This record gives sequence, C-alpha cells and structure tokens, in this order.
Amino acid sequence: MAPSGKSKTAMKAARTIADAAAWCCAMSVVALILVASLRENKVSSMRGNRFSDRPCDEIYEVREGETLHTISEKCGDPFIVERNPHICDPDDVFPGLVIKIIPLEVSSRKMLVR
Repeated sequence: MAPSGKSKTAMKAARTIADAAAWCCAMSVVALILVASLRENKVSSMRGNRFSDRPCDEIYEVREGETLHTISEKCGDPFIVERNPHICDPDDVFPGLVIKIIPLEVSSRKMLVR
C-alpha cells in the first residue's frame, strides 16, 4: 500500500522538525562547552599560580636518572610506594614508569574534608 500525499507531507514535516531539534541540541552543546571553557579559564586566573607552582601532576612519568626518593622530595609525596601497588621493588624504577602522586598538603586537605 502506497502512502498517501497527506502522510508523505506529515512525514516530511516531522523529519524537518526532528532535524531542526537535533541542530538546536548540537548548537546548545557547543555553546555550553564554550561557556564552560571560558569559565574555567576565568576561575584559574582568579586562583593565581597556586596550581602552576606544583612541580608534579597527579599522574607522573618517571624520567631518566630519577629515583623514588628524588621524586618524593620534588613532588612532596612521602607515600609513593604505598599509593602505587604495582611497584614491587622501590629500587627498581625506570624511565617511563607511571606512578600516582598526591602531594602531602593535598592529601591532608582531603582528610580534613572527609
């Protein structure tokens, strides 16, 4: 059974409305992403250099010539071995090893919040 002229028109109208709705949703998502990125830049500039002064990120890749002791001093995390169960021998670290770093001041702040 072939669709009638009215049903073809109704389907075309429904498709047009769905396309317009999808386009509006996509534009809304793009706008939200832009607003969020602008807000993030504004917030980080208001905080000053508090985070840029950190020598280490939470995920740290060991570099040539580093030991867990030097990384611990540099990053302020005395519990590197405890937080990284994949390190079986603290003397056996190598360039490219990925470890989790939580500076002491950050971890003590988290304990106070809990």
